[in-house]
Amino acid sequence: MDASMNEGNKRRGSVTRKAAGTREADLYGPVRDYLVAQGYTVRGEVKSCDITAVKGEDLLVIELKRSFSTALLVQATRRQRVADSVYVALPKPPTRKLRADWRGIQHLLRRLELGLIFVTLSKEPLVEVVFHPLPYEPKRNPRGRRAILREVAARSGDYNEGGSTRQKLLTAYRESAIMIACCLDRYGPLQPRQLRALGTGPKTLSILSSNFYHWFERVSRGVYALTAKGRTELASYPDLVARFRHGL
Repeated sequence: MDASMNEGNKRRGSVTRKAAGTREADLYGPVRDYLVAQGYTVRGEVKSCDITAVKGEDLLVIELKRSFSTALLVQATRRQRVADSVYVALPKPPTRKLRADWRGIQHLLRRLELGLIFVTLSKEPLVEVVFHPLPYEPKRNPRGRRAILREVAARSGDYNEGGSTRQKLLTAYRESAIMIACCLDRYGPLQPRQLRALGTGPKTLSILSSNFYHWFERVSRGVYALTAKGRTELASYPDLVARFRHGL
């Protein structure tokens, strides 16, 4: 397929079929007609490839599937061994699913250097080339990298079980709040400078003033105390609290 074609190029096919109850074979006619109109010689089911399209020395392979899956990725990447370009063709998902699920899926397909085709099956089917397979050059995110490294360095230990869900994460921010709470629980109301002297860190004042967890209260000008909620919450982190209290 010519790389010069604009993304989102659409063409009407010749198969009449509703998207509900779609078979992979239902996608074949519209995609075939689209490729023929682009000047390709198209054949179905050649050496286990759903669609092959040839123009000059250019060989395309298009894999048809009812829905996105890991099996589709495995199949498509195997076709890259023999084809110049490989596309996956799927029924176009509803708009809400495009927003919710497909951003990550499209990123994965681009990273694997696969093209993506959506087929809208209606009275007059539409074929939409979402993007072509192109060499992938990952874009680094320096800010994201620095944020991860800062968070790793700021945590005092490994207190979260990787892969767990619906559990409170013990972030560096939460660790600092727990340390402040331990100090206030031990010594009573204190000023931020007094807390920093006890090792609560440079973000002490911002943690106290933002009071994100509602653990602290200002009892007088520049003096903070631990709330009943904060004292209760400390019981949720027994190991870390014991460590901080021992240090005090």
